[in-house]
Amino acid sequence: MTAERTASAAPTATYRLQIQPSFPFSAAEASVPYISSLGVSHLHLSPVLEAVPGSTHGYDVVDHARVREELGGEEGLRALARTAREHGLGLVVDIVPNHMAMSPRHNHALWEVLREGPKSPYARWFDIDWEAQGGQLLVPVLGGPVGEVLGQLVVDGDVLRYHEHAFPLREGTADLPLPELLDAQWYRPVWWRLARTELNYRRFFSISELIGVRVEDPEVFEATHAKILQLLHEGVVDGLRVDHPDGLADPTAYLARLHKATGGRWTVVEKILADGERLPAGWPVAGTTGYDALRQVDGLFTDPAGAGELLGQYRRFAAPQTDRGGDWEATVRRAAYKVLTHELAAETDRLTRAAARVCATSPDPALRDRAPWALRIALEELLVRMRVYRPYTSGDAAAVVTERAAEEARSAFVVPEEGGAVDVVRGLLLAGDDAPGPVEFRTRFAQTSSALRAKSVEDTAFYRYVPLLSATEVGGAPGSPGVSPDGFHAYCARVQHDWPLTGTVVTTHDTKRSADVRAALAVLTECPERWADVLTEVTRDGEGVPDAQLAWAAWQTVFGLGPADPERVQEALLKHVREAGLYTSWTEQEPPYEEAVASFVAAGPCGTSGERVAAFRASLAAHVRANVLGTALVHLTMPGVPDVYQGTEGEFRALVDPDNRRPVSFPPEHPGEKDAVTTAALRLRARRPGVFGDTATYAPLTAEGPAAAHCLAFTRSGEVVTAVTRLSLRLAAAGGWRDTVLPLPPGRWADVLAPQREFTGHARVAELFEGLPVALLERVDDGH
Repeated sequence: MTAERTASAAPTATYRLQIQPSFPFSAAEASVPYISSLGVSHLHLSPVLEAVPGSTHGYDVVDHARVREELGGEEGLRALARTAREHGLGLVVDIVPNHMAMSPRHNHALWEVLREGPKSPYARWFDIDWEAQGGQLLVPVLGGPVGEVLGQLVVDGDVLRYHEHAFPLREGTADLPLPELLDAQWYRPVWWRLARTELNYRRFFSISELIGVRVEDPEVFEATHAKILQLLHEGVVDGLRVDHPDGLADPTAYLARLHKATGGRWTVVEKILADGERLPAGWPVAGTTGYDALRQVDGLFTDPAGAGELLGQYRRFAAPQTDRGGDWEATVRRAAYKVLTHELAAETDRLTRAAARVCATSPDPALRDRAPWALRIALEELLVRMRVYRPYTSGDAAAVVTERAAEEARSAFVVPEEGGAVDVVRGLLLAGDDAPGPVEFRTRFAQTSSALRAKSVEDTAFYRYVPLLSATEVGGAPGSPGVSPDGFHAYCARVQHDWPLTGTVVTTHDTKRSADVRAALAVLTECPERWADVLTEVTRDGEGVPDAQLAWAAWQTVFGLGPADPERVQEALLKHVREAGLYTSWTEQEPPYEEAVASFVAAGPCGTSGERVAAFRASLAAHVRANVLGTALVHLTMPGVPDVYQGTEGEFRALVDPDNRRPVSFPPEHPGEKDAVTTAALRLRARRPGVFGDTATYAPLTAEGPAAAHCLAFTRSGEVVTAVTRLSLRLAAAGGWRDTVLPLPPGRWADVLAPQREFTGHARVAELFEGLPVALLERVDDGH
């Protein structure tokens, strides 16, 4: 790690709180004594700046200059910080540089842009294409075509109102007849369905309610970061989590500016790394928020061979089409085409226009005579072949937009000569031309690529390809869900060397399923045939099943979640089918299908047949337990700074948001084994930070004997040993631990989870895991 990346006062561990009106700063303050007792060093707060009233997440910021009043305002935040300090805790805050709420009546900067147009001093804030749509900013809020709802638009003084929406009127236009008045504004209220194809502002993915912010502009950076920087420099806040850096024009430049402005405070970025992708080495941050670690930890407890068998069972049961859930890569590719031509059609159009402008105005004759339709096809064919979220100015674009992708893209053209558009597009992406046109084109390509990857993979393919739901997680690799012990050790060694203070997570506010639900689901890779038999039994009559892919996912959902309120399952599965977009979607809903889904879920997975699945889960309780505790301990002791999501110090079973953002109790009403493991590991980290920090070491420990493959172990700085059981059902079927031993480093080792126990030399693994399927040992030779 370079000196530039060294963060001051890095946490030893953080605890994420979802701050919202129902859980404001005062509630967080009341929880501080309990959270401090766990052993974390910092609270990690969701966004705290002024947001749309009632927002439960805070990512829809409307004013960067104010701490959110609904949460208790700046005084409430400062009071929380003081109480946290008194209990030895610092604060890490989530910031949102990429976008703001598209809510003019709450967003003053946007209000002024709508009132004054491109001449407004705030116009530079927002990523708006004023050359499109006749120079009017489209505002997609109408419930129907404007002619059908014209009577619902009301002029009220110098304000135009439409139900709960309010817009400023351009000076001197209030007395015009309504149709003329609309034409005279710097904006145009339109039917919400037009957003898909006509929008002329950058948004967050395909969410029209969030408008892109141009933080690449130094003035905009200063204005949107002044309050957070003040809180940092005054000691109220100690570190930052940066939301969605991939949406920015130039993440590398932004992070350099942020690093300088903060004085090098500990900062992690929500960068989703594809499997095998590395974080850009030049980024002056501590690392990622940790989804790459989640993928590694989950993979450890997944049987690769069993996952393959489960895939076969899934294909026999659900018979999915190859590119609609049958094959991972084909499913992603089809989803990407669909997203580009539907949800992101407006973004694709803007990107095509940028490419056409560069070609038309280039002094290079080789770029001329390129039809926009050909450029569009070339762009689409290259974008759907991207295997990472986006290229960066600091990286090698040729390694991201590959020659192999270009070769495949050319085959989309019937006339080979027209396929030259692919080479033109790729050449523009790889060239270092600093002229405004090529720079804008490369920026738009990267931003569109990022949105495409998120929408096509996380929000579509994850809901279509469902053989193993635990693998369809942010940062995951559903096509190859298992991770070998050697692969895990190599990852950890690399992290300790390159990014020792990076964040690590296993559950967040954005995970599709909590770690404990995924840990249960992973057991199915150890018994795929038994799972198939259970499904055959509960679906024997075949009645009421709207589609077999949904049925497979629904049964896995109730297996992973365990006994729960049926409404939680219903809500999650309704979201599942809408995100999948196979038979219904958020914008083209099919009520008969959705009603069939609800009826099936109520009668099947949440009905009498669900009891059979619950019984099957209960029969595997010991193996679920091993995965739950193993996941927790590995996460808390591997390289990096672990983030504990609210409530997950104990067993926490949650589905996709909003289910994973439900209120939690501080302290928990019924703490159990996982609470004890979590607290012991966190307190050890707090007591011996040097063992786990940026100067620590990581080394694998290899068990010996007939069941060695089922014991995953490592040492931290030669002072702490973590050992966990993996694939415990396979272990039991093979006869248990028998004579397997774990050779410990020299010295005496105390069991942190059961302090009366000590081990030396070759510890018998059966004895090591006598009470729990995990062990945390600390060297005691030197008086610790």
